[in-house]
This record gives sequence, C-alpha cells and structure tokens, in this order.
Amino acid sequence: MSATNRRAVVLTGGGARAAYQAGLMHGIAKLCPQLEIPIVTGVSAGGINACCLASHAGNLQQATASMVAAWRSIDLPQVVRTDAPWMLHNFLCWSARLATAGRIRLGSRALLDTAPLRRFLVRTLGSEGELTGIARNIEQGRLTAAAIATLDYRTGQTVTWVEGREGTKPWTRPDRVSRVSHLSIDHVMASAALPLVFPAVRLAGGWYGDGGIRLMAPLSPALFLGADRILAISTRYLRSREEFEVPEIAGYPPPAQILGKMVNAVFLDVLDRDVRRLKRLNDLVEKLAPDERDGLRPVRVLLIRPSRDLGRLAAGYEHRLPAAFRFGVRGLGSHQTKSPDFLSMLLFEPGYVRALMEIGETDAETHRDAITAWMQGGACG
Repeated sequence: MSATNRRAVVLTGGGARAAYQAGLMHGIAKLCPQLEIPIVTGVSAGGINACCLASHAGNLQQATASMVAAWRSIDLPQVVRTDAPWMLHNFLCWSARLATAGRIRLGSRALLDTAPLRRFLVRTLGSEGELTGIARNIEQGRLTAAAIATLDYRTGQTVTWVEGREGTKPWTRPDRVSRVSHLSIDHVMASAALPLVFPAVRLAGGWYGDGGIRLMAPLSPALFLGADRILAISTRYLRSREEFEVPEIAGYPPPAQILGKMVNAVFLDVLDRDVRRLKRLNDLVEKLAPDERDGLRPVRVLLIRPSRDLGRLAAGYEHRLPAAFRFGVRGLGSHQTKSPDFLSMLLFEPGYVRALMEIGETDAETHRDAITAWMQGGACG
C-alpha cells in the first residue's frame, strides 16, 4: 500500500438498510479491483460492515464478496428473537414495569433480544471476542485504522473506539472523544444497539448504545485519522421536491410514521449536513495559499446514496415477516404509511436485503465516473 494512500470509507447506520452498503461496496470492488481503502469507519449497522471490511484477510473484492454472502444468509430470527411466547412474555413484563412505575422489573432490558445477532456476528466475523483480523491487517500494512462509534449512556458523549497503527492519536471534543482499543464483538454490538429496542452493551465499565444517536459529525473519525479522500455511503434516499409534495399517510400520523421521521432525523440526515460543511470548508481552504492554511487541508469527499427510496420499498415486504413480529409492527401502524422508514431498519427479510444489495451494485455502475475521479484514476477498470 502506498504511503500516500489516505482514502477512507465512512459507513453510516440504517439497520437492515445497510445491506445497500454491502451491495455498493461489492459493485465498487468489481469496478476497481486494485482499490485499497486503509481507513474504515462505521456506526450502527454500518459498523458491522466496517468490521467485515477491516478484518477480512483478502483483498477488497474478496472482503465485499464475503460481506454480501453474510447479508444473503441473514433473516430476522438471526438478529432478534421473534418467537411468539417470548415476545408476549416480554411485552407483559414491560407493561407491568410501566404500570407499577418501575417497581416491577422483569424480562429483558430492551424490547427485543439481540442474542441471535451476537451469534450471527461471531459466525460472520470469525471471533467471539477481539477481531484479530483487524490487528493482522494493520500489522501487514493493508489497514491504517478502523473505528466504530458508540454512545456512552453515562455521559452522553459519542465515544469512537479506534484500532490503528502504533502512534494513532486519540482526539477529544466536548461532545465526542476517541479511545484506542482492540475492536471486538462487544464494540460492534454496542454501536448497533438501537436505543430501547436493542439492549445496551457493557464496555470499559459503562453502558453503551447506538453511536448514531448523537454523532453530529460522522466524517470526523476519518478526518482525525488523516483521510484526504472520503467515500461516504448513506442509506437515505433523497426525495425530489415533487416526491415530498405527495403525502405518505392519510389522516392522523400513526406511531410508525412519527418514529420513521425521528429515525431519519437522528441517524441519517446528519451525514448530508456534515458533507455540506466539509465541502464549504474545502472551498475556503483552497482559496488560501498553502502556507496560510494553518494545518488545514482540502479533503475530497464523495457521497453516494440509494437511487431508490428504501423506506417505500420496505412496504412491499412487510407481509413476509414472522407472524408475531408482523403483528407488533402493524400495531404501530406500519401498514398505514407508504414509506415505513422505521420498519425498514428492522426488515431483515431475505427478499428485501437482496433487493437492497442489487440496488447498491447498480448504483456503483451508475457512479462509475465519480468513483474513478475520487480514485484519481488508475485503479478502476
């Protein structure tokens, strides 16, 4: 790997929508067989993909092929428990807790049990603890650093766990810090722990959850790690003005509609704002003479997003969910909206996942010229 290669990929969250990232990266690997990305950062479900890429022993084509194979094998029971007796028991326990002002505390610590997800990650990443493949790739010079973002429920700070080359420096800001660590299954589980829905994970003496909750600057880990070219992959479709004018619901908004908008605002919209900030800063920096930049450098960023609305697409797959789970999400009104965005995050249904990966591969071909320009040529066939 060239010493001047400081490319990074930033993978945001989105639950099941992260299958789109797997398809897109696989498509990019086909277009650019010699591509090396030494800095990999992720959050939530994007953190799972990030660790798949960072820990794999093969090249990018092999790593993305393995990631796609893992997504093709997944279904909802491999992410959360979906059997009706357990779901009913947990619902009754939470109802008792609410009805008694918390005096009765039975059942799990969250609405869903993610023990199946941990087993899936152990199989996929090949480890029950530390992800030794990351350390191996760093030692071999193929990887500079991998980073996974979480939220510390004790302090409210975003904590980014970084495994990198010797001398990797941590950073500190009032609302976000980094910690150098050997990344593990626990870090991945914590980063993907959707608040209240998935249980928090204990790390370094504290309880941590989904890193996307307060990650106001999703590009910052890659920037702190020295990236000069960033590929950012969003799972949010950008609607046109005409599409925004078409109502998604009729009548009073059901909980599923409200939750969907909250999820988009908290987890997905922030990447667009961060990319806009970086591009504006680039414009300012490039107007300055090199000796006047005070350490600032222009960073080329390429943002790729789905060409289709993944929320609207989810509506066509709801009927394939396990009966007990489908009953629960329908109780939230998922069938009353044309774009059940909240459902799409939990829709680990094989048909939906494959559709997202196919869209991702197609989008890679569509963005061939932009990807080649981002690469500075030479690595794309």
